[in-house]
Amino acid sequence: MAEGKALDALMQALRRLPGVGQKSAARMAFHLLQHDRPGALQLARALESAAERVQHCACCNTLTEQHICATCQDPKRDRSKLCVVETPADLAAMERTQAYQGLYFVLMGKLSPLDGIGPQEIGLQRLFDRVAPRDADSVLETERQVQEVILATNFTAEGEATAHVIAQGLKGLGVQVTRLARGVPVGSELEYVDLGTIAHALVDRR
Repeated sequence: MAEGKALDALMQALRRLPGVGQKSAARMAFHLLQHDRPGALQLARALESAAERVQHCACCNTLTEQHICATCQDPKRDRSKLCVVETPADLAAMERTQAYQGLYFVLMGKLSPLDGIGPQEIGLQRLFDRVAPRDADSVLETERQVQEVILATNFTAEGEATAHVIAQGLKGLGVQVTRLARGVPVGSELEYVDLGTIAHALVDRR
């Protein structure tokens, strides 16, 4: 039946979310259709609008509705510091600590050769160009002042490998490279670490 196909399509779409399996997807689908039709329509409209309007910041690569995000445009940010994180969620976690006032670069992932994710897939060359532009006349003024790169990738095996490759790539570019201190537990993801731990790790970076 058409109704069955539509319900199945909704469940399959919900399963694309991280951590959502078949049972969870079915539970959410039944709840929306049985108890909250207005919420289902609101969710659909919000997803469609976000998919159409949200893009990557031309400077830091995070998600934004503008060509350049508000953080990169903020004249009060310390443009001598560039914090490298894996995802926009990690950037948001750093911002909530209120312990960092520099700029960011979002990799949108981490190195994972087994999954076919290499330096090109996470934009490492773009990061290196951001730190030391190859053509100084073709980049924004905000991209010419980096003196310290803070590696804030997660303390997972992939995150550590990503930080190591970035540190090696930055050698000889005339910038100081630091890493978040081990206040962040090994194996954790920045998005889920408590804010006090992140703040202390940032202050005690090496």
